[in-house]
Amino acid sequence: MSTILIFFIFGIVLLAADVFVASFILAICGGVCFVGGCVVVFQKYGLMDATLASVGALLLLVGTVYFELVILPKTRFGKGLIVESTSGTSATPQASNDIIGKLGEALTTLAPSGYIQIEGKRYDAFSQSGHVTKGTQVIVVGLDNFRLIVSHT
Repeated sequence: MSTILIFFIFGIVLLAADVFVASFILAICGGVCFVGGCVVVFQKYGLMDATLASVGALLLLVGTVYFELVILPKTRFGKGLIVESTSGTSATPQASNDIIGKLGEALTTLAPSGYIQIEGKRYDAFSQSGHVTKGTQVIVVGLDNFRLIVSHT
């Protein structure tokens, strides 16, 4: 009987631990523990008791999953596990070829990458001339994937 309880308790612990791991490996191992406990019940006590153990294991599984997905996120501890905010920055606007040749100002130090502002919009930029201090006027000389290539004016 203690072997069966160990299987079921270990299954519950593994399902609960799965909340903190970004994969389903622990949940699968917990399910295997439930099945192992049911197999031991079948071998020792027969079909009727194995059926009751299987129903019990299924209820434990459903109860644990319900707790993890419905009840836990509403608790203070559960809210600490959920990421609800963003970094506060927005994506830089998509630059097109018509921005080449325009003047801008370095919003951050470009060493050699940083941010510039052109016509009120913030862009990720790379200085091909090396270090550019904040507030320096720059000119866009090209595009490189998701950033502008700039040079001193």
